[in-house]
Amino acid sequence: VWSLDKDVCCLSCRNDSSLVSALKTLLFFTILMVTLPIGLYFASKAYIFEGSLQMSNSDSYFYAAIVAVLAVHVVLALFVYVAWNEGSTKDKGKHD
Repeated sequence: VWSLDKDVCCLSCRNDSSLVSALKTLLFFTILMVTLPIGLYFASKAYIFEGSLQMSNSDSYFYAAIVAVLAVHVVLALFVYVAWNEGSTKDKGKHD
């Protein structure tokens, strides 16, 4: 009976740790999704398009928006990749 309780406790601890890991991953990508596109928008507008390439203000808005949209897609793709592989890498070592 004690062994059964120990196994149930280990399963509960494993589920809690996987939940914490999933929440950490979600929080990381949420912060990245907010900061990276906004930061790249303003940085590329000011330093690349208006600074280095000497574009007009209206053109730099357009191209900086494209950079921000590409950043959103990259973050989403990375999130899907990490979320997809997060469960499979933990399960590989658990097969007997």
